[in-house]
Amino acid sequence: MNRSAGGAQRPSHLEHPVALGSACSWLGVLRRGGRIDPEFLPRCLFVCTSTLATSFLRFAERLRHGRAIRRTEVHPSPIFIIGHWRSGTTFLHHLLCQDKQFGYLTTFQAMAPGFFLVGGGRIRRFLERETRKRYPTRLIDNVPLLLDAPEEDEFALANMCPYSFLHSFSFPRRAQYFFERYVLLEGISQPELEAWVNTYLELLRKVTLSSSGKRLILKNCANTGRIRVLLRLFPEAKFIHIYRNPYRVFLSTLHLHRTVLPRSQLQRIDPREIEENVLLFYERLMKRYLEDRHLIPEGNLVEVRFEDLERAPLDELRRIYMELGLPGFETAEPAFRTYLRSVSGYRKNTYRLTPEIVAKVNERWGFALEHWGYDRLKPGQALGS
Repeated sequence: MNRSAGGAQRPSHLEHPVALGSACSWLGVLRRGGRIDPEFLPRCLFVCTSTLATSFLRFAERLRHGRAIRRTEVHPSPIFIIGHWRSGTTFLHHLLCQDKQFGYLTTFQAMAPGFFLVGGGRIRRFLERETRKRYPTRLIDNVPLLLDAPEEDEFALANMCPYSFLHSFSFPRRAQYFFERYVLLEGISQPELEAWVNTYLELLRKVTLSSSGKRLILKNCANTGRIRVLLRLFPEAKFIHIYRNPYRVFLSTLHLHRTVLPRSQLQRIDPREIEENVLLFYERLMKRYLEDRHLIPEGNLVEVRFEDLERAPLDELRRIYMELGLPGFETAEPAFRTYLRSVSGYRKNTYRLTPEIVAKVNERWGFALEHWGYDRLKPGQALGS
């Protein structure tokens, strides 16, 4: 990460989440996003240039691997990790992916989903140098940024098509538009929905191909609002929903927006609007999940409390395997233990819980506090460990 003399972070255009994505998709995002503020025009031009410059790689991949991709069959029972952003999905995802029986999308594949099958040489080496030099950890937390690490598939979808919530970080004044249509799938046209489905299936086929046909573990917070569509595609799918203390989720999600926006936005946005979006999106996403979870067949859904996973990860993993009927826990347990030792020194970000925040969470997210059994704080009361 570049830093100015005063210590402030100076974002690089390469940090934009779709810098290596599809040029056609990016044009679709621009059509949906609205007006670009003048100070962000250089960033927009960079993304236009970089997506066009890598178009030949996407064409080369289609020529070389198109038939194999189309013939690849995705395991009929993928495992979807869902839950609101900053609820522990990344920790759970990284942990489960230590089990070698599963395949997963990597960070490099998410950055370059259109050409990762042919771009594993020079492009990958360049990105490895950049990440080692600039980004030793993810921007939003202290998790190491490694190109082979598991990554959220919404990142890849945003690079492949305009039908992704992540485009709201480019056009934050249109955040509610992107959330309603591409997370809750409300107001989305039938052609758009079919295009989203086809893009997602193409991505899963490519990841399955690169994983030698393994069953996939897929982490995507936006999928929490797409259960109906996912069940239509994969009636036998398994779901793991992870939840966390809503006060901590609010603080961490607000930090996510404040960190990612300066590196991706093409529009100015009032900080009060960011806060309102965080409140609104959690409220609508969690209510949608509570409405739809009964559709998941018995034995295919397990719910995990993040605090329990953090306190006793192996016990929770054993329970996940047992409740979902997954084989191989004993075989994978040594790998789980090794990974847990490697992250034992991890330090979470710390935030200040103000009386104003407590009041807002109590008002808007009180249903979640009650449903998942978290204590409702009084303004001025400290948040326990």
